[in-house]
Amino acid sequence: MAQGDELDDTILDMRGISKRFHGVAALQNVNLTVRRGEIHAVVGENGAGKSTLMKVLSGVYPHPEYDGEIRYLGQERRFRGIADSEQQGIIIIHQELALVPLLSIAENIFLGHEPARFGVIDWIAAHKKTRDLLARVGLRESPATRVDDIGVGKQQLVEIAKALAKEVKLLILDEPTASLNETDSEALLQLLLELKAQGISCILISHKLNEIGKVADAITVLRDGATVAMLDCREAPASEDLIIRAMVGREMADRYPKRTPKIGEVLFELRDWRVRHPLHPEREVVKGVNLNVRRGEIVGIAGLMGAGRTELAMSVFGRSWGHRITGTALMGGQPVDLSSVQKAVNAGLAYVTEDRKALGLVLNESIACNTTLANLPGVSRHGVIDEGREFTVANDFRARLATRCAGVHQSVVNLSGGNQQKVVLAKWLFANPKLLILDEPTRGIDVGAKFEIYALIARLAEEGRSILVISSEMPELLGLCDRLYVMNEGELIAEMNAAEATQEKIMRAIVGA
Repeated sequence: MAQGDELDDTILDMRGISKRFHGVAALQNVNLTVRRGEIHAVVGENGAGKSTLMKVLSGVYPHPEYDGEIRYLGQERRFRGIADSEQQGIIIIHQELALVPLLSIAENIFLGHEPARFGVIDWIAAHKKTRDLLARVGLRESPATRVDDIGVGKQQLVEIAKALAKEVKLLILDEPTASLNETDSEALLQLLLELKAQGISCILISHKLNEIGKVADAITVLRDGATVAMLDCREAPASEDLIIRAMVGREMADRYPKRTPKIGEVLFELRDWRVRHPLHPEREVVKGVNLNVRRGEIVGIAGLMGAGRTELAMSVFGRSWGHRITGTALMGGQPVDLSSVQKAVNAGLAYVTEDRKALGLVLNESIACNTTLANLPGVSRHGVIDEGREFTVANDFRARLATRCAGVHQSVVNLSGGNQQKVVLAKWLFANPKLLILDEPTRGIDVGAKFEIYALIARLAEEGRSILVISSEMPELLGLCDRLYVMNEGELIAEMNAAEATQEKIMRAIVGA
């Protein structure tokens, strides 16, 4: 291709982008080139600079808060804010969707730029345009449907319809499938390919390398705020091993730590555990579950989204979810009272939620404060927190879990996803649990941080703790666990040793049920 043709083919060219925060370099001379009608993946560990680079592009950090040049549609651009970049067709969809739950789909799509006649919103036109946009993204919902009445997968499609309403030319998606099940993820990836065929360029930020391999035409790898690799995937997809090596700067021969299980007697057991929906008590969500976890054993629960796995975990952990909960829980062979969170903690249970930001952490508080929240008596004297003891405990866990931070007085809101997850784990480890329930423990975490979490889980099992893992990533369950249960529509429908399990066997069990 001639040089002039290549320039005409380029929709975005970022050159020498550098950005500093309080003297610390977040981006160092980063380059990113995106062609028209291309799906371009940007990958890197948490803290590599991916989000910062997108904020520079979209105008969240306007010029001259950064150094370098942005050329878009053949012209140098210095965006003054998000509204400025959106006017030029650059739309970013964040991992935390920017939809108003109590408004309708149509109201969300046209929020801030409603079609109007003589100063009055024209809802007939808005609904007609919404139907056309929803058809483009493969949704059949009514424009009047409230957003909180549709699932997360459909909400993601509404966000894309919203971008299409703004005549998007460059769509930026930040971890778009992190909260989606496999079916919704496939539908979203297929939509990206359709948008590509329509000439819309896309920047895809994701930790799911298998998904990137399916759709990406090019990959830019960031590490420590710098561009370390630019891969062209048009001829052949880049191997996951090559991408990982570029991301972490080292070989990762094994995705999961090697361990020799030392499994003891049954520690925790559920018998005929039943849970009804808190708002619809006629609906049984967990149906007669029987399971057990032994000392030093890592047990996984596989299943599709909506199978009832999180509801089961939360109902066990102090009846945090559910209504009319019945059944028997035993710890060490003795019945145990789990009727409140405090009683569950006292019995030796800990639950690491799937939503660390909303339910696992107090984001504006320090690492030290969050680390000790589940065991305040452990850092108190006569009912008053001993700040020196709190600092010591938090610092010990920071070193033990290799949490990357400026210090334990740093607010957790400023940590990467992997380091936030380590703080959640530290909080519950300080409570000294016998059974640790981990719900999606590596969601939104890069491959390097995942390995550190896996190594920690293996170490806890070696110490004799029992681990129950819920994950939507089947390779994670197969690589990490000793034994698996398969859950579907509130029931445990299969049990298998991890050594004998495969993704095909698990899916066959689900489909068969």
